[in-house]
Amino acid sequence: MANQTPAVVMDNGTGFSKLGFAGNDSPSFVFPTAIATKGAAGTGALAPVDQLGCGVRGPGYGLHYPIRHGQIENWDHMERFWSNSIFKYLRVEPEEHFFLLTEPPLNPPENRENTAEIFFESFNCAGLYIAVQAVLALAASWTSSKVHDRSLTGTVIDSGDGVTHVIPVAEGYVIGSSIKSIPIAGRDITYFVQSLLRDRGEPDSSLRTAQEIKEEYCYVCPDIVKEFSRYDRDRSRFIKHVVSQPGGRQVSVDVGYERFMAPEIFFNPEIYSSDFLTPLPVVVDGNIVLSGGSTLYKDFGRRLQRDIKHLVDARIRASEVRSGGAKSGGLEVQVITHKRQRHGPWFGGSLLGQTPEFRSYCHTKAEPSGELQLRVTLTVFIAARNPWSFVRDRQMHPAAEIQASGQQIIIQAH
Repeated sequence: MANQTPAVVMDNGTGFSKLGFAGNDSPSFVFPTAIATKGAAGTGALAPVDQLGCGVRGPGYGLHYPIRHGQIENWDHMERFWSNSIFKYLRVEPEEHFFLLTEPPLNPPENRENTAEIFFESFNCAGLYIAVQAVLALAASWTSSKVHDRSLTGTVIDSGDGVTHVIPVAEGYVIGSSIKSIPIAGRDITYFVQSLLRDRGEPDSSLRTAQEIKEEYCYVCPDIVKEFSRYDRDRSRFIKHVVSQPGGRQVSVDVGYERFMAPEIFFNPEIYSSDFLTPLPVVVDGNIVLSGGSTLYKDFGRRLQRDIKHLVDARIRASEVRSGGAKSGGLEVQVITHKRQRHGPWFGGSLLGQTPEFRSYCHTKAEPSGELQLRVTLTVFIAARNPWSFVRDRQMHPAAEIQASGQQIIIQAH
């Protein structure tokens, strides 16, 4: 039965989870990675969380986030969250489906063991594969017109709600020693917008209002000093944001400098925090693929490419001077943005999970327990050869291009 049903793809992030079926071009459900419990933390009955992440309102309910900074911290809550996702949202029988889950870079082996134990022992799933989010994001970038070679080599900037990772990948394998973690992400931008609203004394400076402003009005500017001057000259750039409060009352919030100041903390982090002062362009180099909701700001990719290019050119000029005048041919810098950027890891998982060979790379409960334990601990669910080779290799799978038509991914052959 499991060989005829589509694989389930689950991408659980710090802020939001994406659920759906392999072969679709977008997740079926996107909702906060949170649960509401009634009573003491972790002991009460599970209650649903609405699409805006507000949870159940009322006395005695508490909202819990089982994932922090990309890592699962509360396994009891996470198991209940997975149960809710499978039986309430997807409405599938786990023993009839193979599952593809994503994991952050440098995920501890113990986390994979716990995940496998829950899915095999609690849910009795037909098969399980865990893929690194950065590799899936690289595969999702194949839909971009800028990508001419289906390479799984590059640098991925994955910025979600809780953390930003810079992950170098070579031939589908993560270079763990070179991963950089940046403690600035979507939630920090929301807090920054909220602090600006509070400092100005706006009538509503709630976290929800700050998030709405961040998502609707913010963009990346090429020069923050010139942008301040433009706003001072043209007051029409300021916007009135109407907020509906409980009881039907509406208030107006002025939206101004925070439109460009909020995402600026990626490029000038000192305006937000004194703990981390390294701009994002200094951390990365070369060809870059963007992934995650916090990279979707207008002109984010253009600004990042420009700043990295300036740094690279400066290094090349300094190298030419040290070499006694030898001229360099230069280095091309490319930042790839694409239409699957928001849910890049999920789309990459959907692409992998729809291939006929995917099930042969999954692990099953039928494997000897010692073998499963060894594989889970040591191999990170990687098969004998790179599972992406059959997607990319034209001799084994003569795919010419990937198209998304309606709700179905189509791999067209020559």
